[in-house]
Amino acid sequence: MDVRELTWFTTLAETEHVTDAAAALNIAQPTLSRAVARLERRLGTPLFDRTGHRLRLNQYGQVFRAHALKALGELSAAEHRIATLIDPEQGTVSLAFLHSFGTWLIPELISTYRESVPRAHFLLRGDAADSILADLRRGHVDLIVTSPEPTGSDVDWTPIGVERLCVAVPAGHRLARRKKVSLAEFAEEDFIALQPEFGLRQITDQLCRRAGFTPRITFESTELATIQGLVAAGLGVAIMPTPRGEPSPDAPVRLRLSDLQAQRTVGVAALGGRHQAPAIARFHEFVRSWPVDHASRV
Repeated sequence: MDVRELTWFTTLAETEHVTDAAAALNIAQPTLSRAVARLERRLGTPLFDRTGHRLRLNQYGQVFRAHALKALGELSAAEHRIATLIDPEQGTVSLAFLHSFGTWLIPELISTYRESVPRAHFLLRGDAADSILADLRRGHVDLIVTSPEPTGSDVDWTPIGVERLCVAVPAGHRLARRKKVSLAEFAEEDFIALQPEFGLRQITDQLCRRAGFTPRITFESTELATIQGLVAAGLGVAIMPTPRGEPSPDAPVRLRLSDLQAQRTVGVAALGGRHQAPAIARFHEFVRSWPVDHASRV
């Protein structure tokens, strides 16, 4: 349906007077009248009740006006969205990431980026590794920051840093006073872990297999904060990221792991072959070029 005719109709519906509407639209009255007649023929019903030279929007016209205004609003929003995507200075980037990156890595990336691109806009969402990868493939997000490396040749993955992992134990644990431990020493322990769709859980399972055992998972959660609380309460041990800053007084003890693979590689991923608007491509390149001194802190 012609967008111009929708605009003409909504103007006429507002004024209910052909002369006034035509003047507001800067078109001839016969042109407006013919456009409305075509619209009514297409819909199969009059949209106005006519009394002499006056028009009054009828029930069908009221229904159509509500939908026409909504359609015009959506089209206007789409034009604005496309305009911002085309402009790399103020475009929108839809970015998904692991929950645990939302408290430090993502804020650091975005704040650093906005120092040079202050009008950049982001739509942000934290979730499990499997979930954000599925959203990337469906086209629901533009980029993801995740770990471990996604499987599949359709994903363009770039590592940006390595994050060391440790084992969290209750304060009274038999190994709590040690500075460094091996994961094999926990083969008989109860483990608390994220649910299987989370990247850190997948890494936990891999590390334990390399250490020669299958972890006995007694609690599963969707949040690292909950896992930390359960460990502190003496309900098990957990593999977690190395803490940043001073731990809180009620935090569990974090022990350094001697296992060489006790780390997770963090990277940014996009769907290979998908066209990227300038705003997305600019931010993607920024993340892929994340300086080494920053990456070493990941």
